[in-house]
Amino acid sequence: MPTAMMAAATALTSPPRWRRRVQIEMQHRHLAPSSVSHRMHSKLKGLGLHRNGVVESTCGAVSRSNQLYVSPWDDKPFEILPSGKKAYLDEQDVVTFLDPPKELVPLNPSSYNPAAYLWKKIEDIPEERRHRLLLLLKPRHVSMAWQIAGTRYEDPKLVKKSASTLLSDSNKGDVMLEYYNCRTSGGQVPISWINSFRKAVFSCKVGQAYGRIICGPVLAAFTDSYAPLYFTVQQLTEVMSTEQPCDLAYEFGDGLYDIKELPLGFPRPVKHPYPFNDQIVIYIRHLGPGVSVGQAWQEGMKLEQIPRKLCGEILMVKDYTSLQEDQ
Repeated sequence: MPTAMMAAATALTSPPRWRRRVQIEMQHRHLAPSSVSHRMHSKLKGLGLHRNGVVESTCGAVSRSNQLYVSPWDDKPFEILPSGKKAYLDEQDVVTFLDPPKELVPLNPSSYNPAAYLWKKIEDIPEERRHRLLLLLKPRHVSMAWQIAGTRYEDPKLVKKSASTLLSDSNKGDVMLEYYNCRTSGGQVPISWINSFRKAVFSCKVGQAYGRIICGPVLAAFTDSYAPLYFTVQQLTEVMSTEQPCDLAYEFGDGLYDIKELPLGFPRPVKHPYPFNDQIVIYIRHLGPGVSVGQAWQEGMKLEQIPRKLCGEILMVKDYTSLQEDQ
């Protein structure tokens, strides 16, 4: 094998170096991320390194810890860590994009839309794997995701997309209930118990959509009886407290909603406890298919009350547990 070919093959079998070259190429050439990814994928195939769903070195065996794999089921690359666990590059790309290494020069913002790139990266992650974002993304990543989602409104086509099938314009009526796992980037001490929770969103035949916050198993019995925390889902274009753009608003009100069609097993609405009875609103931005990010504000029932954030930004990932897990 020619020396140049052996060097190229060896380099391409190491995911960190390969990804670093992609990022450097993106920075210096100011190329759109998707075009670079496509180009590198073509290079892999052109060198004959893409065979039977595995990218292999043509100059002999390489160690298991630095092989770059492509899953035969979804054709998505991953690497095997020294611990033996899989690290999927699609999820890692999301983390890297939200928190890039300091040595990388930022892309020219005018050359691409960050929200469009992030949407595509989330879309590349199979549905049953997206829940891993809840573990991979740190609080600073969640806050950055809110900021990047704000650039989505600069793209007329992207702004029409929705993270929710139930709430999208293409809703067929047979989808009545969606569950999401949620994690905040931090909260006030009195509500620290809600830093990790689930939410349900459901639609009614009359067209109105509702939802509720569902606490963990330890507090489930208590909250079902005394604080099921229902909210209405409203189409809204602006966060009242900051005048920043958004897609939806979850308005908690006093909690005494007359919901005619509750999903099976859901408790009846009751009056919200403090602070949820003090005009709490969660503003939502769509981040990608099945993934959204929100900000919770306590706007107050009194006109002179100054709005304040109830907690940090909230990452919300749709629960696809009905699908088979890819282990």
